[in-house]
Amino acid sequence: MSQRRELTEFERGEIIGLWKGGHSERNIGEILGHPKSTIHDTITRYKNSGQITASSRSGRPLKLTERNVRQLVRTLKEDRQQSLEEMTKKFSESLSISVSSNTIKPNRKKRLEWCRERRDWDDEWNFIIWSDESRFMIFQNDAHHWVWRKPHEKYDVDCLIPTVKSGNQGVMVWGCFAKDKIGPLIQVSGSINASVYMGILENTFLPFYNSLENNSQYIFQDDNAPVHRARTVKQWKEDNSIIDFPWPAQSPDLNPIEHLWDVLERRVWEHKPHPKNIEELMVILEEEWNKIEPEILTNLVESLPRRVQAVLDSHGNPTRY
Repeated sequence: MSQRRELTEFERGEIIGLWKGGHSERNIGEILGHPKSTIHDTITRYKNSGQITASSRSGRPLKLTERNVRQLVRTLKEDRQQSLEEMTKKFSESLSISVSSNTIKPNRKKRLEWCRERRDWDDEWNFIIWSDESRFMIFQNDAHHWVWRKPHEKYDVDCLIPTVKSGNQGVMVWGCFAKDKIGPLIQVSGSINASVYMGILENTFLPFYNSLENNSQYIFQDDNAPVHRARTVKQWKEDNSIIDFPWPAQSPDLNPIEHLWDVLERRVWEHKPHPKNIEELMVILEEEWNKIEPEILTNLVESLPRRVQAVLDSHGNPTRY
């Protein structure tokens, strides 16, 4: 199998620029045409190190810096309704350097080890509760105009499209599911810290967990975000006898809930009438979430052996899932 093409530093800068502009990983993948796992890896690396490149090593010096990323954000703010092509051209012209490709080597070893340990799993996949956060956007006008912005710029005057009463808005949600049972979906307001996350677990996850038959057999999956691994959160899980599912870093392709977000987003866009504000969006999200058929959940969970094998076949590299 051929290896996936490495992103150039400029392409990674585009990803971080869009992320800083308030777009979700899924939206960025749709806009730029990169796999979701690539988007996730790039953003995670930036969050952890503040860099968009791999660790320093011998060879050509790194070219695209944090200063360049800030320049990209400034380019976005100059005209928030510009197309991606226009934004890319302006940003390229603003650089005083040439951009070259550098190799990014993701942490494939842990992914491979994780998959090797579970390559023979069968019924074990039926006793995992999958969870994640996701952001959904709303655009009131049928033309679906995009406005480049940071999350805190939601109501800034220059972020609003004149022909629309209010600019694009978004809602952050947390949800979970087990093999054939949809879990709760709730809106998350503001930033998620350890205290907020424990509140989600206490008030939303725990009742769902307790409703499951033979719930002591279930283990709980969440990714390696810092708030998920905070000391206080770990203690809460221990106090409530919640068993954590070890999770390999940078592995959205192994989490079936990523595809569930896609299903939900598609159904929200198809919903008539379209939501006109955050409140209506959240109502529709909950409505469509609770209508997701058990067969879809089962099919996603049954895809895990194939996902694991795909990672093994790719030697730990990102897969098509």
